Amino acid sequence: MDVMGDKATLFETGRFVQPSGEEATPDESRDETADAVETGEAVEEMRLRLAAEAGDVEAMSVLGAMLLRHGDLDGAEPHLRTATAEGDRAAANNLGVLLHQRGYPDEAAGWWRVAAVAGSAAAAHALGRHRRECGDEPAAEYWLRQSAEQGHALGAYALADLLEHRGDPGAEQWMRAAAERGHREAAYRLARALDHRDHEEREDPKEHSVRAEAEQWYRQAAARGHRRAALHLGTILEKRGELKEAGRWYLTSAKDGEARAACALGFLLRDAGDTENAAIWWLRAAQDGDGNAANALGALHAERGQTQTAERWYRAAMDAGDDNGAYNLALLCAEQGRTAQAEQWYRRAAYAGHREAANALAILLLQGGDTAGAEPWFSKAAEAGSVDAAFNLGILFAGRGEEGVAQRWYERAAAAGHTEAALQVGIARLRDGDEQEAERHLRCAAGGGSAEAAYRLAAVLDARRPPQPAHELGEIVHEKTECEEWYERAATQGHRRAQVRVGMLAAARGDVVEAARRYRTAAEAGSRNGAFNLGLLLAREGSEPEAAVWWTRAADAGHGRAALRLALVYARRGELAEGQRWADRAVSLGPGEVAERAARLRDALREELSA
Repeated sequence: MDVMGDKATLFETGRFVQPSGEEATPDESRDETADAVETGEAVEEMRLRLAAEAGDVEAMSVLGAMLLRHGDLDGAEPHLRTATAEGDRAAANNLGVLLHQRGYPDEAAGWWRVAAVAGSAAAAHALGRHRRECGDEPAAEYWLRQSAEQGHALGAYALADLLEHRGDPGAEQWMRAAAERGHREAAYRLARALDHRDHEEREDPKEHSVRAEAEQWYRQAAARGHRRAALHLGTILEKRGELKEAGRWYLTSAKDGEARAACALGFLLRDAGDTENAAIWWLRAAQDGDGNAANALGALHAERGQTQTAERWYRAAMDAGDDNGAYNLALLCAEQGRTAQAEQWYRRAAYAGHREAANALAILLLQGGDTAGAEPWFSKAAEAGSVDAAFNLGILFAGRGEEGVAQRWYERAAAAGHTEAALQVGIARLRDGDEQEAERHLRCAAGGGSAEAAYRLAAVLDARRPPQPAHELGEIVHEKTECEEWYERAATQGHRRAQVRVGMLAAARGDVVEAARRYRTAAEAGSRNGAFNLGLLLAREGSEPEAAVWWTRAADAGHGRAALRLALVYARRGELAEGQRWADRAVSLGPGEVAERAARLRDALREELSA
């Protein structure tokens, strides 16, 4: 509340002029300036005392206010009482302040009423606040409204606070009025209200103007030293990519003691590569009780291999009420193979509602063979919004053969953007014959980086393509279809079947070099089809010995056609026993057509050998 009344003002004091020819040191200069201020105030006080003794009511009021401001209640009271008796409303207001400070609120309220009735906005504000503290809201609203309507910023803010508490929509009008008159807390609260409205009305075309206005009020409050406003302003600027200015506001807020701003500044510095200074601000925030900063320090020390220090900070985060501390501590224990302790901390975080801890706990239990214990934790995590837990439930039910339940969880995870879940849904839709839905889910999964989804999507699109005209060997067609682009994406990600398929498409359009490269990549990664096709390509180019090497690799991996090719190669070379051996292998590997041909070849070779 205001200490000074309507007529009481602070008088400026002059500074002593430095004598010419003499220079004072900076410390001496500061001392002399302070002396000058004190001397000026003393002179002014003496002037007011003389005027008050001469009966000047205004001097009595101003002198009483000056003494009140200096904490001299005994000296101020007689002057204020005398001026009040003479009808000075500022003195009545300040007398109320004095009595309130002495612990006589009811007597103070009486003098505030006198001043308020006489038109003092400050007294009306003080009286309104007093009535609210007493629980008399109608009277409080009346006096606060009187103060606010006279343009008193504190009165407007107190009225807005009262109306907001009551849920009255008129609160914003007075909060805005207080903010416009320079009340920094009002500016902050108005910004918060606008921010909240912006989040609720994202589809409203006016959202941009609401957001801009909120930022404007944050700026005004922050410029007046409101540390939380500076924090929110920094957050807005960081989201917008204006990191330099965001850092300045975080720094301003952090220096004023806002732990969250210190933590945010630490993350900004870390992202810029300055981990040393980041750690300094995280330390400051963590020491002020910020659990997020303590977690960040724990992670920093864990990265450096300082596990004991990391554990200490994770525990500090837990003590600050941050559930991530228990979760991170569990992760640390799990990395070190301390499974029992990991389970303990996962449980603590999970019981506190940490969904990823619940999912991790379920995985730990599942790995230990406790399927019955894992399921409820997966369910709890999934219901709390963990996408990974929903996917894991799908795997759990699929493993039990409960495909319907599994699909429901896969669909839930896929709807939230889980790549592997979208792949599983796509595969199920293909199995059910719903190609359109299958394609939609496969596109989502492929777009999310799943090589298997890209391959399956390419196969769906490939099946729809009309037959391509045959090309002469060596003729290259540069135009690629969408399915080939998806095959190539999957192949680039290391998908072996996709690599083979890209090789086949390249061979079909006459690009032998590209086909060989793709086949070789797949074969070297363990693809028996890639090895077989590479052998065919090499044989066609006249390199049958090298082709036989790749066919041998394919046949050893279980490729029946490769075994049949080897049987023919050895038969032509006259190595009948080796040919018969590979023919036997082809018969056992199949498929049916290959087995039939291999059997005929084997019988022929057997007759030749027995002749």
